[in-house]
Amino acid sequence: MTMEFLNLLTRWGHLLFGITWIGMLYYFNFVQGGYFKQASAEGLADAKQKLAPSALWWFRWGAMWTFVTGVILLGMVHGYGQLNNYIIVGATMGTLMAANVWMVIWPAQKIALGIEEGGDKAAAGAKALLASRTNTLFSAPMLFGMFAGPHYPGYGYGSAVGGTGLIVALAIVAALEINALKGKQGPMTTVNGVIGSSLVLTAVLIAVINML
Repeated sequence: MTMEFLNLLTRWGHLLFGITWIGMLYYFNFVQGGYFKQASAEGLADAKQKLAPSALWWFRWGAMWTFVTGVILLGMVHGYGQLNNYIIVGATMGTLMAANVWMVIWPAQKIALGIEEGGDKAAAGAKALLASRTNTLFSAPMLFGMFAGPHYPGYGYGSAVGGTGLIVALAIVAALEINALKGKQGPMTTVNGVIGSSLVLTAVLIAVINML
């Protein structure tokens, strides 16, 4: 088996797991959240007991294997001398998103859904929601970074690594991640708000990386 085929296989797996993960992320934020607000008490209880735990299984393991295949790909890209600023920013955001899933969202959801006894369910639900909204915020620029890395002429493979643009972009991402852990939803409260915020963040990071 050639290295080229292993590279292709890893990229295929990364994309497949990523579709599963981000698809579930959008389901939680765009579909399930709205249903939970409108469902009857009986329907809500049934969904929390049966639907949500199953969906969270696909969600968290999709995140895990997207991260694992991403780390392998990152090593390959670095080995081929193809690392660039867009890949670095995209990989950083993807890593933070996976960490949010396993270290914030899943532990909090276990309390909120009653899978794990003890704790403040309302507070846990709010904590999980803020991290989930932040992951949704990160999703569009993260995906742009991962696709721009190989395919953006002049800024993809073969472009210089580092510079003020990269530093500022990573600082913006870090500030938003801190907000995910300690801050507020702000404009991400609504579905339209988080979608709009994600697109704005994408444009801001592109401008920062390209112009600074």
